[in-house]
Amino acid sequence: MPRKLENVLPRQIVALAARVVAENKAIGRRIVLAESCTGGLVAAALTEIAGSSAVLDRAFVTYSNEAKQQCLGVSEDIIDAFGAVSVACVYAMANGALARCDADVAVAISGIAGPDGGTEDKPVGTVVFARMVRGEDKPFAEHRVFAESTRAGVRLQATLCALELLLP
Repeated sequence: MPRKLENVLPRQIVALAARVVAENKAIGRRIVLAESCTGGLVAAALTEIAGSSAVLDRAFVTYSNEAKQQCLGVSEDIIDAFGAVSVACVYAMANGALARCDADVAVAISGIAGPDGGTEDKPVGTVVFARMVRGEDKPFAEHRVFAESTRAGVRLQATLCALELLLP
């Protein structure tokens, strides 16, 4: 008899997503996501949790530069000057996501999961994050290079990092 599938995603992601949902629900905080290299994995993690609709307002998966511009209002000048994998871009993604809904906090993610696409300045595993809280003047941005050697590993680590940024 086949084993019953309980979760689609790894346990560590589901456990962290459960904390994000519970802790944000407890303070009445709503979330919006702007994902690129994670391709919706952060939203998928949150929706693994029953009751996540009380917390997750919406998620934008803007994988292409055109989608970042059209869906989130990221300026072509930002992408031309700094690239899609830059603090400037994820800051604009988070800002655009918040501007398009009534959520309280936005997290944006963009990166190079590989195996191709890396450069000397931005190697495979480079991921940038931004968190913006409505009404706060101090947005947070982070640039990380994950040492994971696989596309799946980079995306897993980026998802975990984004979930941590969603904790109050």
